Formats: sequence, C-alpha cells, structure tokens
Amino acid sequence: MTVGDDTARRAEGMAVRREVLGDAHVDRAEAATTPFTAPFQDLITRYAWGEVWTRPGLDRRTRSCMVLTALTAKGHWDELAMHVRAALRNGLTAEEIAEVFLQAAIYCGVPAANKAFGIAQRVLAESGAAPATGPAPGDGPAR
Repeated sequence: MTVGDDTARRAEGMAVRREVLGDAHVDRAEAATTPFTAPFQDLITRYAWGEVWTRPGLDRRTRSCMVLTALTAKGHWDELAMHVRAALRNGLTAEEIAEVFLQAAIYCGVPAANKAFGIAQRVLAESGAAPATGPAPGDGPAR
C-alpha cells in the first residue's frame, strides 16, 4: 500500500463517516483529537470507514443492522446510541431497528436487548423518529 492509497482511503473513509454519523459528530471527534488520539482517529477513518464500510458486499442498511447487533452483544451502550442515529441515516425505520433488537434478544440475551431498546427509544424520540410513551423498556426489568 502506498501513501497515496492511504490518503485516498482516508478521504473516502471520511466521506462515508460523515454520511453515516453526520457532520456534527465527526466534527466533534476531529476537534477532540489530540496528538495521543490522532493515530486512533486515523485508523478508524481509514480502516473501519475507508476499507470496511466501503466494501461492495453489503449495503449500509445491512451493515447498520450488524453493527447494532454487535454493539448490543458486547454492551457498548455509548456506541449503540450513536449507531441508532447512524441506522436512521442509513434508511432503517424505527420498526426495523426494533426488529434488530428483537432478533438480538434471542442471540445476545434479553437483558442486553432490554437495555438496547431503552437506548434506542430515547434516541428515536430525540430524533423525532418515534414518540416517547411511558418508560423505555431499558429503564426497568424485562417483563
């Protein structure tokens, strides 16, 4: 791989990252970058966004479904909220996001899905994609 390839991959990755996560999120991440975190920001932009998210084998909607499931399985709740927003940007509906978490309940566990539903409900309400009615499922024990 040449420096030119790295530069092109970073540019393509940054474009995809902005499309999926939004300019505001990426601008905050870039503004918070320090000499210590710069190599990490470069890695995720080039590799995650510039190499993996740009591959032709899956569309962005499918990739978002997979990311939501993986984050639920691993309990990465801060990242989950960000990727619920990304899933909406990638064209998933609130109903489709709920289906992802129902499927995740079977394979990742009910407590993890319960937490994911609560986070998603808050994000969806904030984004105007779904009304907030009553307590979010992740706000209490599974029923």
